[in-house]
Amino acid sequence: MWNFQPVVRLNQREQRKDEYMGAKSLIDVIGGTPSVWLDRLVKRHDLDGRILAKLDYLNPGFSKKDRAAKSIIEAAEANGSLLPGQTVVELTSGNMGTGLAIVCGLKGYPFVAVMSRGNSVERIRMMEALGAEVILVDQIQGSTRGQVSGADLAKVNEVANNLVTNRKAFRADQFHHAGNAQAHFSTTGPELWADSDGTLTGFVDFVGSGGTYGGTIRALKRENPNLQGFVVEPQGAEVLAGKTLVQPDHPIQGGGYALDNLALLDNCPVDGYVSVNGETARETARALACEEGIFGGFSAGANAAAALELLATHMRGGVIGIIICDSGLKYLSTDLWG
Repeated sequence: MWNFQPVVRLNQREQRKDEYMGAKSLIDVIGGTPSVWLDRLVKRHDLDGRILAKLDYLNPGFSKKDRAAKSIIEAAEANGSLLPGQTVVELTSGNMGTGLAIVCGLKGYPFVAVMSRGNSVERIRMMEALGAEVILVDQIQGSTRGQVSGADLAKVNEVANNLVTNRKAFRADQFHHAGNAQAHFSTTGPELWADSDGTLTGFVDFVGSGGTYGGTIRALKRENPNLQGFVVEPQGAEVLAGKTLVQPDHPIQGGGYALDNLALLDNCPVDGYVSVNGETARETARALACEEGIFGGFSAGANAAAALELLATHMRGGVIGIIICDSGLKYLSTDLWG
């Protein structure tokens, strides 16, 4: 007869009560994602140094944007700019929309996501499944499906602004709301630093709204003022680096919109810029999956590729932090996995 014994004795269970107690809602488990060292990837490239990847694709909405969504909505509640039951509207490539769909749904706010048709269909389906109303905006003439430009984003922004007026809605405004960068200053940066045991010497990030880079680098430089921060842009669209825009369309969804006036990067410390082309981002995302078991998206590939390039050049022997921004599940219909 089987005689199973409990793994944890009663007194031990009582001692660990707070550690194992279930969260009151999904909002309470946003953030606190694990980090892993990409030693296999670095070794294959025969490089000196280390890369620490924060797995933000393990957030409830499968992306780092859950952090910003939570922060923006809770800040708006606190200052009274968001009223009970008021509709929330925001433009999105899909990740911010997913985070807002979760947060707004749990807090009782109707949410409308406005997105370019150039983004992957998985994002639309996920937002709708989470209760969001999704409004799709056609790309500008001559655009390529799967390659969303700054001009495409401008069309989406116009539609979002009209909806805010017509529905008397609250605009989450991820490109300007301080809650975006604040989320990463308060959580992402300190988590990365702690996960590295205080060894980070660099941080790189593929920029969309600028909130992740802006908040994280400020937090990291507070710990180590000599830590170097690098902005990652698509090759041909390095406008933040001061270069002329020659290729506005690229496959790295969720960023690289060739906007040179990002409010969340105002007065933000930047030590350098790295450009990554679409094919390199694809190849590196695939390498992350095959070699490290990390199933991320295009921007994860761009971040890892940029970190590898830095270890091969003037950050030899460095310790670089990156974000795995979202899940590869959101790109199954694209050529990332085709």
